[in-house]
Amino acid sequence: MAVKFQTVAGMKDILPEESPLWQKVEQVLRDTVSSYGYSEVRMPVVESTGLFVRSIGEVTDVVEKEMYTFDDNGDSLSLRPEGTAGCVRACIEHGIIHNQERRLWYTGPMFRHERPQKGRYREFHQFGVEVFGIGTAEMDAEIILLTARIWKKFGISDRLTLELNSLGSSEERAEYRKALVAYLQEHQDALDEDSKRRMHTNPLRVLDTKNEDVKKILENAPKLSDCFGPETKEHFDRLKSILDANGISYRINERLVRGLDYYNRTVFEWVTDALGAQGTVCGGGRYDGLVEQLGGNPSPAVGFAIGLERFVLLLQAMGYQDVDSPVDVFFCAQGDEAVKRSFVIAENLRSEIPGLKLMLNCSGGNFKKQFKRADKSAAAYALVLGESELEAGVVGIKNLRQESEQNNVAISEIAAELKKLLGA
Repeated sequence: MAVKFQTVAGMKDILPEESPLWQKVEQVLRDTVSSYGYSEVRMPVVESTGLFVRSIGEVTDVVEKEMYTFDDNGDSLSLRPEGTAGCVRACIEHGIIHNQERRLWYTGPMFRHERPQKGRYREFHQFGVEVFGIGTAEMDAEIILLTARIWKKFGISDRLTLELNSLGSSEERAEYRKALVAYLQEHQDALDEDSKRRMHTNPLRVLDTKNEDVKKILENAPKLSDCFGPETKEHFDRLKSILDANGISYRINERLVRGLDYYNRTVFEWVTDALGAQGTVCGGGRYDGLVEQLGGNPSPAVGFAIGLERFVLLLQAMGYQDVDSPVDVFFCAQGDEAVKRSFVIAENLRSEIPGLKLMLNCSGGNFKKQFKRADKSAAAYALVLGESELEAGVVGIKNLRQESEQNNVAISEIAAELKKLLGA
C-alpha cells in the first residue's frame, strides 16, 4: 500500500480557498510601501550561520534553540530565521548603502524550530522594511505611520494597539544592565530557571518574561528610562510628538525589549487580543550599530517586519471579505465547432482585456453541467457559445450572481461589453 505523506510538523499548506486573501494582503503591502518610495530587495533563504550568530546574538533563543543549521562541505549554513541580517549583508556586499540613504522592503519565508501552535509555524512568512542612512526620530515615525496606514486600509485599526519603548544607546543599556542584574540578584530565589539563566547572559530579556510571578518582582525593578541621557530623551520625545500630531495612539511599555540583540533606541510592536497568546502582528525598531557590526561603514538603520500568518489570521477573525474572485468570467461552450471557436475568442479576450481572469470549460458536458462548474468557480459572468450562437455570430453573457436573462452580444463586441460589465 502506498505511503501517504503529510506536511512536516510546523509547516503549512496555503490552499486555493485561502490564497486570495494572501494575495490581497501582499498586494496592499506592496502598494503601500511603494507609495512611500521604498524599493524591493530579494535575498536567499540560506546564509552563513555566523551572520545570524553575530547579528542576532549568541545567547538569544533564536540562535540557541531555533535555527535550522546544516553542514555544507565544511561550511555551516542556516535557513534564515529573520530578514534583517540578510538584508544588511546584501547591502554591505553590494555597496548600496555606503554614504547614502536606502528605503527597502522584502517578503518571503523564514524558518525557526519552535513548538508549533496557532499563529506560530516553523516555516512562516514575513513582510519587512529596512531603512539605512537616516538616524532621525522622523524616520522612526514614518515607518510607524506606514504600518498604521496598512491597518487602516484593512479596517482593523481598532483591533491593534501600538506598544512603544526606547532601549537607549549601548552605553545607557550597559549602565542599566548593571542596575538590573544587581536587582535580580537580590530576588534570585524567586526567579524561574529561565530568568536565572538570562540574568547572566542577556538580562534585558528577563523583562520579556511570561512568568506571572517574575512579572510581579519586576514591578519594582529599575527602569531603563532612568538611565537615558538628553539625546535619547529628545529622540524619543520627538517621535512621540509626531505620532501625537498624526493621531496615533500608543502605550509606553518599558518591558518591551524585542527578542534580538541588535536593537537600540526605538522599539515597537503592534499587538492584538484577537489571536490569544500569539498577539504580536508587527514589530520593529532601530538598530544603528548592526551595519558596522557586520563589517560595513557605520550607518543608522531602522525597520520592521509583519508576520503574514498572524496578519491573515487576524483578518479572518475579523471576518474580512474584500478579496478578489480567482475568476471573472467562465466560458461555456457546447458542440465541436463552438468549442474550437471558444478557444479563439478566449485568447482574443485575454489579449484585449489585460488582467481578465477567464476560465474556459475544458471538461465537456452539457450546458447544465457547465453552469454548475461556472457557479462553483465564483465567476461573476458566464459566456455561452453553442451551435445556435455560433451560427448567429453572437456570444451569450449571463450574470451568475443575480437572476437575469442571457444577453446575446456580437462576437466582435464581446470585449467592449465585458469591459463595461467588469469596469475594466
